[in-house]
Amino acid sequence: MSHNILVTGASGYLGGTLLARWEKSSLPPYGHLYALVRSDEQAQAVKKYGAEPLQCDIHDHENLKKAIIDKEISIVFFLIDSFTDQHQPPIIEALAEVKAKTGNEVHFVHTGGAKHFSRHAGIHRDEPLLDTDPEIYDILKTSVSPHDYFQQTTRTNISVIDVCQKHGVRGYIFAPCIVYGRGEGFGNQVSIQDVAIVKAAVKARRVYKVDTDNPTWPVCHLIDNTNLYLQMARNMLLSRDMGYNKNGFYLAASGSVYWNDLYASMAVALAKRNRVDDATVAQADDAALVTMGEALGVPASLVPVMLGGKCMFTAVNGNQIGWKAQYPPKHILEAADEEVELILGSLDEK
Repeated sequence: MSHNILVTGASGYLGGTLLARWEKSSLPPYGHLYALVRSDEQAQAVKKYGAEPLQCDIHDHENLKKAIIDKEISIVFFLIDSFTDQHQPPIIEALAEVKAKTGNEVHFVHTGGAKHFSRHAGIHRDEPLLDTDPEIYDILKTSVSPHDYFQQTTRTNISVIDVCQKHGVRGYIFAPCIVYGRGEGFGNQVSIQDVAIVKAAVKARRVYKVDTDNPTWPVCHLIDNTNLYLQMARNMLLSRDMGYNKNGFYLAASGSVYWNDLYASMAVALAKRNRVDDATVAQADDAALVTMGEALGVPASLVPVMLGGKCMFTAVNGNQIGWKAQYPPKHILEAADEEVELILGSLDEK
């Protein structure tokens, strides 16, 4: 029996691009593709990508569960609210009922983030942490972050896996990293991570580094990020074996770059447009962190969380299921000028 699929977050940067590329991806046959929407306007927008709108309030869990069961949706790509676990359990429970009703294997892909596997989340490593490491679940479960925010997001990843395992649903934790490139959907077309660098720099009139060492962070072009989602869908539709639940962590990354190299590349692009006083990258002091925090809408103490840190999470799982990145990690440095132009245009428009 063919799968019916639901994509949430269709108006977002990642979800919109996934939806926009869906029909062109030559996926194996499936039943219906649905996109969760909030308004009539969004309903019309998703139809352009070949998706059927499923108009429902994400907070209305009973109606959402009923819709998933009635439409026999067996694959869900969840691209909203990576912080809490309030919406995922009802969806997973509905998938379990679909499995009992149809006999189909059912899948739930939760979109989290690479930060959940970084020193911000209390994971301190000098060697690579492979996304195939059999201890990742236990590492996450026992990690202690200095930030309450990360304790919650870590609990969410664990909760998704536990609920999926309890109900016989195949669950996956999809971890985007620093994603860059122009979005292709009908909604948000700019990233989040590198936007923060630009917003803080424009406010402070200088690019500042926030770590006293020179840590690395994984990076991924938006197209490569999207292609990992699509490759996971392809494997599900073909009933191919791939890691799930405690073995179902997937990092979308072609490799890593040094933060200082990324800052330097973006500083040159910002200075070229007279958005910073010069292309020098300076060490952020307390006063600079306050200014940067004002730009980002966070306390000064959280600025290093948004603009730096060390993450040794390393992608292996995607390659094992047939995914291969097109863009090498250093491409983000080469594309910095174009990325800054895109971000500034979006900020100026707002």
